[in-house]
Amino acid sequence: MDKLTVYTTGPSCGKCSMTKMMLKGKGIPFVEVDITQNPAAHEYVTEELGYSMAPVVVVADDDHWCDMRPDQIDRIAAKFAA
Repeated sequence: MDKLTVYTTGPSCGKCSMTKMMLKGKGIPFVEVDITQNPAAHEYVTEELGYSMAPVVVVADDDHWCDMRPDQIDRIAAKFAA
């Protein structure tokens, strides 16, 4: 597993900030993409993945979620530790 991608709506998004903080705290590398500044990313998150809220975390094509999900972050942290 390489880096995750965290799609956010910018610094004013509390759940986005908390998700990034939790990922950093567990040592999980990620790339942030602000969908308010990137129309292609916005289309990907809303049209292709079908999400209507941020953050959206993409681990792989078939492994992603939206909202702040400590359970998912713990699951990914276990994979990084292995």
